[in-house]
Amino acid sequence: MKRQNLSAALLLMALVLILAVSLGAGAEREQQALADRLIRLHVLANSDTPADQAEKLRVRDAVLSEAEGLLRPGMTRREAAAALETAFPRLAAAAAAQAGERPVTVTLGREYYPTRAYDSFTLPAGEYLSLQVRIGEAAGHNWWCVVFPPLCSELAEEKAEAAWDLSEEELQLISEKEGVQIRFRLVEWWQELLRAANRVEKP
Repeated sequence: MKRQNLSAALLLMALVLILAVSLGAGAEREQQALADRLIRLHVLANSDTPADQAEKLRVRDAVLSEAEGLLRPGMTRREAAAALETAFPRLAAAAAAQAGERPVTVTLGREYYPTRAYDSFTLPAGEYLSLQVRIGEAAGHNWWCVVFPPLCSELAEEKAEAAWDLSEEELQLISEKEGVQIRFRLVEWWQELLRAANRVEKP
């Protein structure tokens, strides 16, 4: 009887593991599909002093405002990235105008983001193309959101999100309320599992 109970328990554990792996892999595919359409925005404050944190928000607003003039409905992510990269001097100048004498650097590259819940949508953890704005020492708490499509600016409210190269299914996915954060946490779990497996495989 004990052996039968043990076998049943092991079978149940195996089924749970298979289900978790399947859900994790599926969630990661959803994340990658979203990542291929988005450009995140990452603003790093000089420090955590109240003045520097307030400065970070002013810089954020200036960069988003400048980006609004560069991006338009119907653009692909590739086109949006090219427009932003060409406008680095403009974006840096807009940010620097709010940062006083501190240096500001603007770059575009891939960056890992954890699962983040915003007012009207949630995005899963994973690597995204990221517009990074570093203020001074860039040692303070940061601000993360999305610059393309402009989901974190007033422009997103003025124009239909579907016009920004997001499908109806993707819009429903990120705006879903019930269980979406648990679903996206599976992406983090799956990615951690893969990283652990890679570490084990390396000699």
